[in-house]
Amino acid sequence: MTQPFNPLAMDSLAHSIVTELESMKAVPLDNVPRFYGTGIYALYYSGEYPAYQALTDAQGAELSEPIYVGKAMPSGGRKGLDVTDSLASHALADRIREHATSIRSAENIGISDFWARWLVVETIFIPLGESALIREYRPVWNAVVDGFGNHDPGRGRIAGLRPRWDTLHPGRPWAGRYPERNESPADIEQDVIEYLRSRLH
Repeated sequence: MTQPFNPLAMDSLAHSIVTELESMKAVPLDNVPRFYGTGIYALYYSGEYPAYQALTDAQGAELSEPIYVGKAMPSGGRKGLDVTDSLASHALADRIREHATSIRSAENIGISDFWARWLVVETIFIPLGESALIREYRPVWNAVVDGFGNHDPGRGRIAGLRPRWDTLHPGRPWAGRYPERNESPADIEQDVIEYLRSRLH
């Protein structure tokens, strides 16, 4: 029996958020303005790094396959405390611009090959929107090349190994303080190639 459509069901809400983000114009990552709001975002790659060839081939002019998605919550939102009004914060713009800084630091990819879309979202729907984007696209930097969204941990707080992202795309100054991984960039590249082949073909 067909169930009646419920526009307020979680799946329906998630789909509406993804659809709205996709309708936004992509902006060069090197030219994201500082705007007010918190919400979700997607980054896109259109360059020639060999391991991402399947991704760039699938993009087309409309930039349809994110390489990474994320969210920016208002102050206090992660801990369930009193939260800053979404439109009183620059958190979303600052998060995207922080990613631009990471990419500028990388030695083997260029900022001119990256684009961004974002959507200012009511705080309660931000985690839902991020989860929906990850489920829809399974971006390679979320699924395989972990660590892109990491922050400088500060001195004395190093724990674990160097992130896969910084092993594959070295250059962030703080990442060099982590011990090297037991896998090489070539190992990670092969994982990327196999993942994108299975994901996009």
